[in-house]
Amino acid sequence: MTTRIVELRQGILKKNDELARELRGRFTAAGVLVLNLVSSPGTGKTAFLERTLRELRENGARVAALVGDLETDNDARRLAASGAPVRQINTHGICHLEAEMVSRHLEGWELADLDYLFIENVGNLVCPSSYDLGERIRVALLSVTEGEDKPLKYPTLFNSADAAVITKIDIAAAVDFDRALALQSIDAIRPGIRVFETSSRTGAGMAEWLDYLRQQRAAQK
Repeated sequence: MTTRIVELRQGILKKNDELARELRGRFTAAGVLVLNLVSSPGTGKTAFLERTLRELRENGARVAALVGDLETDNDARRLAASGAPVRQINTHGICHLEAEMVSRHLEGWELADLDYLFIENVGNLVCPSSYDLGERIRVALLSVTEGEDKPLKYPTLFNSADAAVITKIDIAAAVDFDRALALQSIDAIRPGIRVFETSSRTGAGMAEWLDYLRQQRAAQK
């Protein structure tokens, strides 16, 4: 039974990876920078993405988002307030997004009309780390309320990430967040990874984050 389970999982991942490669080719050909945002529930990922979408649009960028949740379209409706096109992906119990889900929900969108496409993954630090969605940049987010050792507890995600974002930095002092220890934990798993310390409420760190996005899109061309 164990052998069959392993073989089935390998088959599922292989199929996902093949479709992810096709998606990556489409994204590259269209010139759109695709980012996959992964975090645990309550990190502030939606607030961070909402501010990102709004500020990019205010600076003339063409942006869109796909939002993954087990149920409801609450986050999609919230992100739509930014003025960006947003589509909800309900997984109905599946703890991660898959390349097939992303491909299906892109139907009708002209990718060449976008500069950035953000994929807000299901709130989970385990399952999403195994599934390539065709993104060019995977972003791991953690908040100051979650504990400085989060990267050590979930090394697979942070090791596979291209950038890390610390959220809710404006309340760091109130929750006794140890910044140095958090950065040390991230660096222990992914040495040299770019880390952004942000607050969606105050806007702290957002300028650096937006500059990074522009640099990455320019490098993709």
